[in-house]
Amino acid sequence: MLRAPAVAGQFYPAGRDALAEAVSELIPEIPPGEKKQALAVISPHAGYIFSGSVAGQTFAEVKIPEDVIVLGPNHHGLGAPLALMSEGSWEMPMGLVPINRALAELILKHSGAIEVDETAHRFEHSLEVQVPFLQALQPNLNIAPIVVSHIPFKLCRATGEALAKAVKEFGKPVLLVASTDMTHYESRRAAAVKDHLALGRITGLDPRGLYETVVGRGISMCGIMPTTIVLTAAIALGAAKAELVRYTDSGETSGDTDQVVGYAGLIVT
Repeated sequence: MLRAPAVAGQFYPAGRDALAEAVSELIPEIPPGEKKQALAVISPHAGYIFSGSVAGQTFAEVKIPEDVIVLGPNHHGLGAPLALMSEGSWEMPMGLVPINRALAELILKHSGAIEVDETAHRFEHSLEVQVPFLQALQPNLNIAPIVVSHIPFKLCRATGEALAKAVKEFGKPVLLVASTDMTHYESRRAAAVKDHLALGRITGLDPRGLYETVVGRGISMCGIMPTTIVLTAAIALGAAKAELVRYTDSGETSGDTDQVVGYAGLIVT
């Protein structure tokens, strides 16, 4: 099974060299000794012109292992609520990225809710835009990609706990990545207020509080479910700290501060 890129040439450059150059410009140089051994990263997924600097800065601060579980929201409504691509490769402009079949099998072993479903991945950009950053920092990258639809907190918690069990049994370093943008199409002032309510729950290592705050306050954070799952898994794996690397919005690029989308990068250690 070979997944073709869905948004190359739209969210990021389609050419290998052009993409490698764009990503290298977005990833600041950080000495290896200063990089963090992270359990999880939360990263935005808009076009690189808007959110790429946040993603690049966030990933740059982390030691990227060979094995990464990437979760993102389902923007198209296709496929299962928790859809895993369990074998094959992703054909990306910077080269093929294999699916980690062994890790995928452990995920399926520990979760009865996650299903093998390639259709949910076919057009989904939220995971795809993370991959070039991971490739640039880890040439031997393998992924286990999961697309998440709107699901209740109880299922988010159970899924996070299942992922933690899979990671523990896998026995090698695994990075969890949650793909999300923050508030959509509100004024900069309104977006910042809402987004920092959610970000405070993340930095407080409070997945239930995060979920309930986003749902209860009507915060249009598209990756709330992936983020809740990943935060739950990181806590089960011993997380002690979550820190905000950077927060900004689309108005920084567009100049329009009346209708912005918020972007945040966080690291969980």
